[in-house]
Amino acid sequence: MNNDHGFATRAIHLGYDPMAHEGALTPPLHLTSTFAFETAEAGGETFAGERAGHVYSRISNPTLDVLEKRIASLEGAEAGLALASGMGAITSTLWTLLAPGDEVIVDKTLYGCTFSFFHHGLGKFGVTIRHVDMTDPANLKTAISERTRVVYFETPANPNMRLVDIAAVSRIAHDAGAVVVVDNTYATPYLTRPISLGADLVVHSATKYLGGHGDLVAGIVVGRAEQIADIRLFGMKDMTGAVMAPFNAMLVMRGLKTLRLRMDHHCTSAQEVADWLENHPAVSKVHYPGLRSFAQHELAMRQMDKPGAMIAFELMGGIEAGRRLMNQLNMIGRAVSLGDAETLIQHPASMTHSTYTPEERAEHGISDGLIRLSVGLEDVKDIINDLSQALERPHLAQTA
Repeated sequence: MNNDHGFATRAIHLGYDPMAHEGALTPPLHLTSTFAFETAEAGGETFAGERAGHVYSRISNPTLDVLEKRIASLEGAEAGLALASGMGAITSTLWTLLAPGDEVIVDKTLYGCTFSFFHHGLGKFGVTIRHVDMTDPANLKTAISERTRVVYFETPANPNMRLVDIAAVSRIAHDAGAVVVVDNTYATPYLTRPISLGADLVVHSATKYLGGHGDLVAGIVVGRAEQIADIRLFGMKDMTGAVMAPFNAMLVMRGLKTLRLRMDHHCTSAQEVADWLENHPAVSKVHYPGLRSFAQHELAMRQMDKPGAMIAFELMGGIEAGRRLMNQLNMIGRAVSLGDAETLIQHPASMTHSTYTPEERAEHGISDGLIRLSVGLEDVKDIINDLSQALERPHLAQTA
């Protein structure tokens, strides 16, 4: 199995030969903390990196190795590293890349815990954090300096769906000698492959679409083999210890097998839901890359194979109308996270992005009335019917 095969084929088969494992169709679950060596010499050579092999599961594990090969292939990267969470992937990567005195430029909008890590974590250790509106690459060109070591962004951004032109931003960053790190959680490698567009490293919360079933917490980073080795042996091994359990690696591999099928269904349903929301009189604004009214629709069509399954929208009545809507839903779950089989809805200002102050949310494009919807795998008519009955309750209709 090689990278010439199609996306779904690689997601199911790459990196594993059943005949090398007594015919077991599914990769074995290696539940071991440590690994024995045939001789003292073999152990020394493995520790020194002169011989291939595993030493300790805080560094590598055969089950994780299969997952890392598969996700790297799907992203078009040389190597991958599996970690305990999306934040584990982000923190392990940035602790490796940055040092006191360095500068990192980030987009205006970030996931709440990422924002907190930059400002309440890295910022305490002499790293300068600068926010730039990267929806216009010219802003980055103006802001970047010789101190800039990393350019970091999400696309689409959580929660307001802003896009960043990966190719344009990567060119500017590389001209200045900076490393480009992209959070590809919303899009997945099925919809967007940042490496092919010029990015250096790609991070994921594999908790979301890669796992796909809401039953695990996991993270991924992919990039050049040398960079990934550095993150493995410093950022993960020494700094965070954010090691993925073999059982979770097995669950993520299970999720990858159906990623293409699930994303096709997610995207088809999300487009229908977004079209419906845009035409509802109680809705003031819908942010979804598949809508022609979306300000960055042209970039979305150029950079994404499909527009994804995340929708952000605002109601005429603002934050109170949004809360009432969520409280009237029957099937749709009021929960954070995303990418599950179940449709989930949440209020960023009071939930996922509550680490921002109200002033910071206003500055970074996260309005108090914004609602985030992760469209699941249910029959789309049932998703729309649940939204409809909640929006059409008298107290909501009056706000329109």
